[in-house]
Amino acid sequence: MDIDYTVGEVELSYKPKFKSLHQVSCSEDAYKYLLPTYKEGTICYKEYFKVLFLNQASQVLGYTLISEGGVTDTTVDVRVILQAALLTNSVAIILAHNHPSGNTKPSRQDMEITKQVKEAARLMRITVTDHLILTGTGYYSFADEGEL
Repeated sequence: MDIDYTVGEVELSYKPKFKSLHQVSCSEDAYKYLLPTYKEGTICYKEYFKVLFLNQASQVLGYTLISEGGVTDTTVDVRVILQAALLTNSVAIILAHNHPSGNTKPSRQDMEITKQVKEAARLMRITVTDHLILTGTGYYSFADEGEL
């Protein structure tokens, strides 16, 4: 009996949209890039977890939606975050999610996922520079509050 050892080819791609890249120098810059990624009315509807990808010069390579949840939470897979970061050749990432309640205070789960992503990314020499909790009227920055 012959065994077929052929396997499917894995094809990875990343298509940058920007000709000139914009720099993120503070949490407010990140908030201004991320806020428009929420369609009108969705930031207070349910939770979305997104990641902003940065190059060595802290320029935005792009963003992706990692997960979409319900009113009070969303499930985040660290592997999906790192896969996208590696695919874009990012050296830094900014985590972000919204709180539909409008409360910017981080939950215990928010602190835990930040820690998990930070530890996993460190092994790949990728820096988590911030984690933002967004609302329609403002944001909370883990970096600004010394929580990173």
